[in-house]
Amino acid sequence: MGRGPLYETSIERVGLAIGAGGAMGGAIATLLLAFAGGYSLGTMVSALVIGALLTALGVTALAAIPWALLHASGRRGPVAAAAVGAVIGFVLFLSGQTYGFGFSPAPAMDAGTWLYRWASGIATSLVMAAMAAGVAVVMWRVAYRRVG
Repeated sequence: MGRGPLYETSIERVGLAIGAGGAMGGAIATLLLAFAGGYSLGTMVSALVIGALLTALGVTALAAIPWALLHASGRRGPVAAAAVGAVIGFVLFLSGQTYGFGFSPAPAMDAGTWLYRWASGIATSLVMAAMAAGVAVVMWRVAYRRVG
């Protein structure tokens, strides 16, 4: 039974991939503002720059260890990249909407809405997971080249 395609990368490609992921994050932030409407060009440019910077920083901080583990284990394909991106995006976004999965104190007025908060959090986190998976696949494409 043969192995699948082999992929290799370099430190330069990893840097380019982080830049590409950051650019996609900035573009997503800008598009969300554009769909909301009523924002000035300066605000849109700020969203692009801040979104790109925060996405690049977040990817570097949150995905470096999972990526290194997958890379070392030979799981270097687009499916692995999409899965890691989706899981990180889902967990991060759900945690932000549920007061750290319930570990942080919630305001007293939110006590009666915990079921709605979790249901809404899961639904919107699935959307975030899809976007994060897309960013991860683009980053994978920039970072890796097929050999053999």
